[in-house]
Amino acid sequence: MSGASFRFVTGLRALATVIVLLLGVAGSAAQIAIPAASPVAGDAPARQVAVVPAASDSQIAARLQDILLATDWFERPSVTVTDGVAFIDGAADTQDRRSWATNLAENTEGVVAVVNRIAINADVGSTFDRAVAESAGLVQEALQAWPLVLLAIVIIAISWLVSMLVAALARRLLTPRIDSPLLLNVVVRTIAIPVFLLGIYFVLRVAGLTQLALTVLGGTGLIGIIIGFAFRDIAENFLASLLLSMRNPFAGGDMIEVAGHTGIVQNLNTRSTVLLTLDGNHVQIPNATVFKSTIKNYSSIPSRRAEFMVGIGYDSSVSLAQRLIGEVLTTHPAVLDRPEPLVLVDALGDATINLRIFYWFDSAAYSPAKINSALLRQTKNALLKGGIELPDPAREVVFPKGVPIMQMDAASTATAPQSAPQPVPPAPEEEACDATAEEGDLSSESSAIDQNAGRVPESEVNLLKP
Repeated sequence: MSGASFRFVTGLRALATVIVLLLGVAGSAAQIAIPAASPVAGDAPARQVAVVPAASDSQIAARLQDILLATDWFERPSVTVTDGVAFIDGAADTQDRRSWATNLAENTEGVVAVVNRIAINADVGSTFDRAVAESAGLVQEALQAWPLVLLAIVIIAISWLVSMLVAALARRLLTPRIDSPLLLNVVVRTIAIPVFLLGIYFVLRVAGLTQLALTVLGGTGLIGIIIGFAFRDIAENFLASLLLSMRNPFAGGDMIEVAGHTGIVQNLNTRSTVLLTLDGNHVQIPNATVFKSTIKNYSSIPSRRAEFMVGIGYDSSVSLAQRLIGEVLTTHPAVLDRPEPLVLVDALGDATINLRIFYWFDSAAYSPAKINSALLRQTKNALLKGGIELPDPAREVVFPKGVPIMQMDAASTATAPQSAPQPVPPAPEEEACDATAEEGDLSSESSAIDQNAGRVPESEVNLLKP
């Protein structure tokens, strides 16, 4: 049925309804307002439906049911009114038509409440028809909007190209001024991303979505805050890596001590700092922990101080022991002359006078453990050769029943087992040498460990200077 025919039939039905009501209430002053045009699904009546002031519930129900039948939108519509409460039954194809019936009843005089019990048809045929209708509507809207879509694509493409050009120009200008690659990337993106967002804003403005454009531009900051709270640890490590790459407290290959770990720096990425410990293990420390902790860098200054302690007897000359140990330190090639080595009396112990020895050496060239071993060996030999006593700590042994004395005869002495053969003492020149074969050449083992580092974790990104 065409739109004109539908309106013609609807008008005839409405006219017939008016005539019947006028004949039934002849002489009354009631007037009934009928919509001039066909109602549209989802739209409320333009004005209230008038009913005679003394209209009964049955008259209101009949009037509403006639209107529902006139629209031809509902299946088996039925309306009952009890004490001003309208009960609507039947079936409809869409939710909009069901809502329209509710609005119609609510705008009818004499109706104080509406109970809509109209069911929505959910059969396959009607659902398919609605899907086809919606698809056709979407296709029609797409055909009408394709110039706008094409313009939006062009603006976005131009914005992307301009942002790339701005990023390339910013990188070229800032590379000589910013040493940290991570900081450089952050600054370049901070400059380039607003250019692309400006293009998105233009697209939304052209589409007539000005409020949405402002929401998008203002919401980027809010989204950043939400992401920052959700990934607080990740953001904290990222910011710490940015600060570490800017301040450069250490470089790749430096030996540092941080957060209770000592090792050679292998890598600094956006999440952690990787150390190679002296026992050959990789340790990954979160950058936030590294940034907050005390960092001891053993490689920042070549010279490094070490110490050891020696105890001599009370009968020995302290000044002689100091001179002998000083000669060992000054003659050893690994010990630096400046700052000069020191031999100081540290404490008067129970059985010994404790001397603490301080010396400086080149940490990049020598191993502290090897040097300490060589100096202790030479110090012991020099003190014993100079007649300095190196006693054991005092020990007190208590015998509650006295000290037992046993007498041994000559026969038992003759049959006593012979003591084990004493080991051959090393040659004097070996004891006095600067480094034994076991001590190696006293060189630092850092280079050898670093060469055998193997696969460094997360080595794809390294923010450290070589």
